[in-house]
Amino acid sequence: MEFSIYDFSTLTNSIHEGLSNSFSPTWVMIIEMSLVGLAFLGLFAVLGVTLVYAERKVSAVIQQRMGPMRVGKWGLLQTIADVIKLVLKEPLMNRQADKLLFGIAPFIIIIASFLAVAAVPFAKGLHALDFDIGILYVSAVSSIGVIGILLAGWSSNNKYSLIGAMRSGAQIVSYELSVGLSLLTIVVLSGSLQFSEIIESQANGWWIFKGHIPAFIAFVVFLIAGTAETNRGPFDLAEAESELTAGFHTEYSGIKFAFFFLAEFANMFIICAIGATVFLGGWMPLHIGDLAGFNAIMDFIPPIVWFGMKVTFLIFLMMWFRWTFPRLRIDQLLKLEWKYLLPINLVNILLMAFIGLMGWHF
Repeated sequence: MEFSIYDFSTLTNSIHEGLSNSFSPTWVMIIEMSLVGLAFLGLFAVLGVTLVYAERKVSAVIQQRMGPMRVGKWGLLQTIADVIKLVLKEPLMNRQADKLLFGIAPFIIIIASFLAVAAVPFAKGLHALDFDIGILYVSAVSSIGVIGILLAGWSSNNKYSLIGAMRSGAQIVSYELSVGLSLLTIVVLSGSLQFSEIIESQANGWWIFKGHIPAFIAFVVFLIAGTAETNRGPFDLAEAESELTAGFHTEYSGIKFAFFFLAEFANMFIICAIGATVFLGGWMPLHIGDLAGFNAIMDFIPPIVWFGMKVTFLIFLMMWFRWTFPRLRIDQLLKLEWKYLLPINLVNILLMAFIGLMGWHF
């Protein structure tokens, strides 16, 4: 079976057939799940190192400086050095901390990220889980992370950690509404919660273009709310260094702190991957009407490259937000959601339902 850069199903099917010829169905399932788990572990490791370096360089460009330059060429090994430092650092714990919950909290956050990324379609045929309720599944499992944050803040026996955790809980629960409603705006058009079907519905054009102004409004709201849900600036009230020392992970060090750090960048990737899938066609190439020549050139680019370019663009936007806007106060943050984004979203989804009913979308 020949492998194609345009369809990974040939590769995955050949692996499945090869395992099926050698093992029982139970062992095939165990081996395949183990392979997928190892692949995601590798992905998270690469994402953590790459995104930290990228954010340092993006912030340096915005602030007109050079960023890390000393460790390795152009500072490429600086992040590797930081990883080694965190792994070798002694994990400390507050004497009055709840030892069980203090130790479990980082794992809950990182497990929630693993559960969410499993539903992301990276390319044609490269999809770990393709539920018919994919959007609902991602919304549900991504909410588990806030439990880890609340446990981390409470179990640390530190008032700054507890305040940071309470802020994060209020923030994530609030902005989840806008994230969910903005995604439902596109569900109204595509008629499905399944990511693969949403991508297929964009074969002749991405929904951000086909859905008129309501689709663009939903996209903007999704970016704002997604940035807030990942606790990134200018919505990083949960770990505001100037007032809470470090927020909910103040008492953490070593590998446990690294889990919190990794989860933040993993969640940023997941939010951008979901946004690229729902609004920008996922791994679908850019097609413009009946321009056969242009469309043929776009089809030549592998789907996984299209997906990577879209996710990279959205990640850059989120980094740009962080290093451009000042941090909001907690009252401003909640006011933005409940008085502005949520009403806009509710009106927008009604408008999109009317457009879908009348068939006015492209």
